[in-house]
Parts: sequence; C-alpha cells; structure tokens
Amino acid sequence: MVIAKNITKRFPGVTALDNICMELFPGKVSAIIGENGAGKSTLMKIFSGVHTEYEGEIILNDNPVHFSSTKDAEAAGIAIIHQELNLVPYLTITENIFLGSELVNTWGVLDKKKMQEKAKQLLKRLNLDIDPNTKISSLKVGQQQLIEIAKALHVDAAIIIMDEPTSAISDKEVDNLFSIIAELKNQGKTIAYISHKLNELFQIADRFIVMRDGATVNSGEMKNTNHDELIQMMTGRKILIQRSESVLERDKELLQLKNICLKNAANRSENILHNISFNLHQGEIIGIYGLMGAGRTELMETIFGLHPKLSSGEITINDRPIKLQSASHAINEGIVLVPEDRKLQGLSIGQPVRPNMSITILKQLERWGIMLNKKREMEVSRQYIQQLAIKTSSTETIVKNLSGGNQQKIVLAKWLAKKPKVLLLDEPTRGIDINAKSEIYKLIKQLASEGMGIIVVSSELPEILAVSDRILVMCEGELTADILANEATEAGILKYAIHKN
Repeated sequence: MVIAKNITKRFPGVTALDNICMELFPGKVSAIIGENGAGKSTLMKIFSGVHTEYEGEIILNDNPVHFSSTKDAEAAGIAIIHQELNLVPYLTITENIFLGSELVNTWGVLDKKKMQEKAKQLLKRLNLDIDPNTKISSLKVGQQQLIEIAKALHVDAAIIIMDEPTSAISDKEVDNLFSIIAELKNQGKTIAYISHKLNELFQIADRFIVMRDGATVNSGEMKNTNHDELIQMMTGRKILIQRSESVLERDKELLQLKNICLKNAANRSENILHNISFNLHQGEIIGIYGLMGAGRTELMETIFGLHPKLSSGEITINDRPIKLQSASHAINEGIVLVPEDRKLQGLSIGQPVRPNMSITILKQLERWGIMLNKKREMEVSRQYIQQLAIKTSSTETIVKNLSGGNQQKIVLAKWLAKKPKVLLLDEPTRGIDINAKSEIYKLIKQLASEGMGIIVVSSELPEILAVSDRILVMCEGELTADILANEATEAGILKYAIHKN
C-alpha cells in the first residue's frame, strides 16, 4: 500500500532520516519501533504531509506521490494520530473532530446537530462518556488522546498512522483501542503503529520495522522475534529493567497528607478526591496507579498547590503543617511537580536548553540584583547536561528539536536545580523509549538514595513495579490500596484499581 524509497530528511545541523526504505501492507499493523531520536515521528510526518521537503520517493498504491500539505495527505486517504496532541484547546470536542471537514446543510450552513450526533457515535465507540460540546481545554491528557483517535476514525482513511496512541490512556482504554484496530484490520486498513510499549506490540502488531539513528536496521514478522531481540535491534545493546524487590528501611516522615479532598470546579457539591491520607518518608519512592479518571493527576496538582480554593485537608512537611496557597508556595516549601504534559506545562519548547534549565533559579543567578550571571547560568546548564546525560549539541539547542526523553530530562533538571525535598512525577516516561526510561528510572532511584521523597504517577504497571518502594492504588478519587512493592502483583493492583474495597 505504501512504499518509502531512500527517504532522507535534513534539519539544520542534523540528518533526521538517512535513506529510509520500508513497506506498509493493507490489513496489517506494522509496528515502527526505535529509540527517541531514531526518526520515527519525522518519517510519519512526511507520510502525512507535515514535512514537505525531503529527498527520496513515496509510492502510494503503485503511484508516486509528494504531498504539499496535510490536506493533500488526507485527500489521498492518510490520517495521523500525533504523539504530541494536535487539538485546538478552546474549541469543543465536536469542533475539533470536524475541523477542516465541517458538515453543512443544503443552504451551506453548518449542520451542528448532525456533527454532534456523529461525534457522539465516535465517543461511544471509544467508550468515552463526555458531552461532545465540552471544550478540549477542560479534558485530561488521556481523554484528549482519545479525541485524537476519534478524529482519525472520523476521516475513514485507508492508511492510519498511530504515533504513541496509548501513551496517556489506561489499560481499559487500551483494550478498547485494540478492538477498534482489529476492526480496522478486517476492513483492510493499513496501520502504522509507533509505540515504546513493546508488550502491547506483541498483542497488536503483525510486522515490525526497527529504526536506529535515522535509518531502518531490520524488519520482519512479530511472531518470529521476541522482546529482548527487539531491544537489541533498537539499541545495539541489552537493557534490563528490574522491578524493586527490596524492602525500604523507612527513614523520617517527610510529607504527611490527611483527609485531602478536592471539589469539582464545575459542580462544587461533588468531590474529585475523597479523604486521601498517606505519608511519604525521606528516600522513599511511592508509585500511584489508577485508571483514567481515578484522580491521580488531580492529587498531584493538589499537593503542588494548584487548587487552593477547591481543596481541603491537612498537609505537613517535616512535621510542620502548611496551607498551600499556590504553586509558588509549594515550590518554596520544597515541593516540585514534573507535569504529565511536558510540552504544554513543563517547557518553553521554542527556547534553548539553557534558559529552560535556569528558569527556576533566576534569583540565585542574579548579579547585583539587576542582571543575569550568564557564566554561572551556563555552568549550571552544562552541569545538568552532564549529570543527566542529556543528548544535545550545545546549551543553545532549541528544546523542540530534542527527543522526548531529552526534553523530559530538561524538565527534571530545572527542578533539581531548586534542590527540592519532594519530587512529584506525573507520567515521567510518557512517549519516551526504553533506553531513556531506563535512564530516568536510575535517576529516580539515585535521587531517592540521596534522601529525596518521590511520588510517581504512571499508567504503566511495569513502570510502577520497577521504581516504587510502595504502591498506592486509586479508584474514583479514593485510595483503595497501600501495598509494598515487593508484595505487589499486576493482577492485585488492577483489582484495587477497578473495584473499591
């Protein structure tokens, strides 16, 4: 259905794709895998008309094509679900789904009723119980990702590119997506599927194509390979991620939460969080797991002081009660948050690495109270680039040109520069490859060994088991389990995530 011949794409100072060759077949899911920076998303953007200048040839259904825009690609039957969400936040779900393909009546007027009905059907297909008139800005990242999927289904394309479609949705939503993919395969659709979650590829993919450093290095049938072989193809080396088995000797209590509640901003008679209580010790890593809508992100935001007027309960840090009035208040108390959406909430992606790292410590970098000590700022940036093994050609590289894993390390660096007591990590490895994940897991454990208290929210059970000393499970805004990691099982955690005690 699609053939790429010798595709080469260059950006200033870097060759992102180097003579890429691959084939995509109808009625099959082709898994395109590789580390961050391997060129997967760049290639998909060429297929979908985002990048229009490149060398080489694309053949679609036996015909050479060269798309001049995303509209061209859509007209040729190609739809893409972007890893970085591509929605307009202040439009509704319906308006986003039909943007650029609006339905009109015989008088040429927008047929809003018909579009809402179709949007409802798409949301029902995805088991997403939300009013289609809801604005995108009020949705969580996982819900937005499902809207991206709904957009692609609406187009009814022959070729569907899915770039990390499950990176922010829970296991239940993943199962639902896989059922839809099975339907699409039966209809003869061609599916290119990018994911760093190798386990799910063995569930859904028929073929694999491995990319490394902008080149294709291997391809074949999924049934003829295994997890370890794929990792070696991707990285050229073995990577072992082990779960936490040791029992932490609990040190001093660092953070205590008692009866934390959070009201729903849209309906203050309802609570999103119900009487959450737990303690975090120095050097302890707590993993928080729950399905979409369980309240994990809202809990992290509350601890970070983002909802002072809607939240209640007691927060104590180092045996001292505090009443957080804002995020800046939380930061001053030594609590920092690496958010779920790094590009929107964690980075200034159009700026270089250096100011992104120094933004949290500008007062410390002041000279005479009127200007920035650029030399000291450069030293701090270089220190964290080295300490976190950030792959960048210089401190002046624009952040949006770096891979997801390196961007995440920059978010971590800016907060580590503040020397926090408590580090909150919301989906810290979303959309990054297994090698970058391994590096971030090591960093989390190293920070804990130095006495930092860390809370990690993740939709991936293996990740929760890999990094945590203790696991808290949430369901519908309540804490349903508190389990030592060395006693936890995936089935046991899921039981508490689905059913309240």
